[in-house]
Amino acid sequence: MAGVDEIGIVTGWQAQQFAGMPFRLFHNADWATTSMVGSLACAEEWLLTEPLVVSYGDIVYASSTITGLLASAAPITIAYDPDWRAQWSSRFEDPLSDAETFRVEANGHLLEIGGRPRTFDEVEGQYMGLLKFTPSGWAALKRLHVTETDRQDMTGLLRRLVQTQRPAIATIKNTGPWHEFDHSSDLATGRTAINHLDRILGKS
Repeated sequence: MAGVDEIGIVTGWQAQQFAGMPFRLFHNADWATTSMVGSLACAEEWLLTEPLVVSYGDIVYASSTITGLLASAAPITIAYDPDWRAQWSSRFEDPLSDAETFRVEANGHLLEIGGRPRTFDEVEGQYMGLLKFTPSGWAALKRLHVTETDRQDMTGLLRRLVQTQRPAIATIKNTGPWHEFDHSSDLATGRTAINHLDRILGKS
C-alpha cells in the first residue's frame, strides 16, 4: 500500500503480543532503558539497505502522506501537520502547553523543531512522528546519536541535526486525517480520524 512493500515492527514491552503476526519483527531487549532511537536502531539491517519509512506506534494517518514521504529524495524527510491547532485544541485546554516549536524555510527544509513555544507564531505545524530515512540519512543520525545520551529522543536528535545542518532535513505537509494517541482521552478525540480512515479503506 502507498508504495510500501514490507512492514517491520520493533517490539519491546509486551513483545509476545506480536507473535504470529505477518510482519518482520525486531526486538529491543533494552526497551526499558533506551529511547525510541535505540529501538529504531534494532532495525538497522533495513535502515542501512534502502530508504525506509519510520512510523511511531501511537499514530494513525492516511496513506497519501506515506506517498509524499516516498517521493522525497532527501536523506531525511519528516511529515508535519500545518493544521495542528484543530487537533491540539480538542486534546488540550491550552494547545501551546503540549506543542513544540516548528518552523520551515521557504525551500521546505526544517528550520526549527522541538523547543517550547511562547506564541503560536513559533509553531508553523507539528511533527507527526512519521519520517523517512535513506541509508545516508540514518548514518548521519546515528553518528549524532552515539555522541548523545542513549535516552535522547528522535525530536531532540532532529533538532541537533538542524543546528549542524548535516544533512538538511526536508519536510512534507500531511495530506489526510491523522491523530496521535498519548492519553486515554485521545481515544475519544481520535475517533473521527479513525472513522474517516476506515471509510477511505472501505471498512464499516
